[in-house]
Amino acid sequence: MPLSEHEQKLLEQLEKQLHEDDPKFANSMGSDPGRSWSTRHVVIGVLCALAGVFLLLVGVTLQNIFVGVLGFIVMGGGVYFATMRSSTAAKPGSKAGSRKPGKQKNSFMSTLEERWDERRRGEP
Repeated sequence: MPLSEHEQKLLEQLEKQLHEDDPKFANSMGSDPGRSWSTRHVVIGVLCALAGVFLLLVGVTLQNIFVGVLGFIVMGGGVYFATMRSSTAAKPGSKAGSRKPGKQKNSFMSTLEERWDERRRGEP
């Protein structure tokens, strides 16, 4: 079910507030359009993961724990590298020092409180 225009505006305001309050967390959630999947990362990561699986199987076959553990580490590193996102935009934290967090937070919260009060007044 699609969101109404009012709900979309509220969602955009919440997302903007999240980016202002905690840009590191907001970027880690992947809502920033400046971060995208890199085909190169995915291909290299998958190849490393497959090499790690191969090393793990060789280690099990040869009953060599060192080779097995090394294979597991290579496999984990490949998966991590494949799921990394590359940043194509400037770092959002660079402009964080020029804002006034107290004033923006209070005005945002007061706007939400006003809307909540309006909804409550509309009920019978």
